[in-house]
Amino acid sequence: MPKEAMIPLADVESVILMIRGQKVLRDADLAALYGVDVKILNQAVKRNLDRFPGDFMFQLTPDETAHLTTLSVTSRSRGGRRYRPYVFTEQGVAMLSSVLRSPRAVHVNIEIMRAFVRLRQMLGSNAELARRLAALEKKYDAQFKIVFDAIRELMEPPSRPGRRIGFAAPR
Repeated sequence: MPKEAMIPLADVESVILMIRGQKVLRDADLAALYGVDVKILNQAVKRNLDRFPGDFMFQLTPDETAHLTTLSVTSRSRGGRRYRPYVFTEQGVAMLSSVLRSPRAVHVNIEIMRAFVRLRQMLGSNAELARRLAALEKKYDAQFKIVFDAIRELMEPPSRPGRRIGFAAPR
């Protein structure tokens, strides 16, 4: 595989989002990974729309798009998108390999599939850890309750988003 076609797994994992209870990738992120324009990617998908049912790809609602925009750190001063983005599930990304036929697309799809598998393994190991913790808690008495509660608290995702960085311009 050529060096320029190699995509670090961490780069792929960083753009996987959880929307509507599914792990998805935005069309813009996929286009960047594939090295094509978003318009080209979406045109290829629209030409083969029968390959992308609702559980493979869906368009974000205005609220989801607005929420996603607030998470983004990009500038909105120079234009922007004229339509709501599409997102692709793991099956949709796999189907993209049959629509985009470049060698880079093949290598990128392989890395994306590896990222999805790794995330699934991490979630599975976290569930296994929670099960083992519950078994240990049953085995030992209340003197370790504080320790078990602290471990459970560390396993939970953060409840609130981090503080925004930057400053607000006076209006």
